[in-house]
Amino acid sequence: MRLAWLALRYGRTEELAERLPDWMALFTQVQAAPDGAENLRMVVRYLLYIGDRTAREATGRVLHSVVDAQHAEELMKSWGEELIEQGLARGRAEDVLRILAARGVHVGDEARQRILTCMDVATLDRWFDRALKASTLADVLDDLTQ
Repeated sequence: MRLAWLALRYGRTEELAERLPDWMALFTQVQAAPDGAENLRMVVRYLLYIGDRTAREATGRVLHSVVDAQHAEELMKSWGEELIEQGLARGRAEDVLRILAARGVHVGDEARQRILTCMDVATLDRWFDRALKASTLADVLDDLTQ
């Protein structure tokens, strides 16, 4: 809770980037708490949303010292980036289904759900490319046996 209060207090000032390195121990405590990962994610999103470039860079440095690199990168992803990525994935999934329908390929409910819930754009791009030439669903989806 203290971390959220500090973020709110200094979030809209130039002091934010200067003070963030001092919060390293606090970030560590928040991360270790039972709901710490979610709380830390919320604070980081807020800091990224309100902070300038310097504050975002400082947030990244502090996170990299508190959590592993992969987790830090996940936390640093802005809310907007996530929404854009989800929108791209949803659009690509719908494109795959439209192509399959146009090609007369039957897509059952389970496969349709699998395609629509896939959030990995690289996988969806691969399915999209395969759908362009597919005559069966197995031609498109990985590891699908019919």
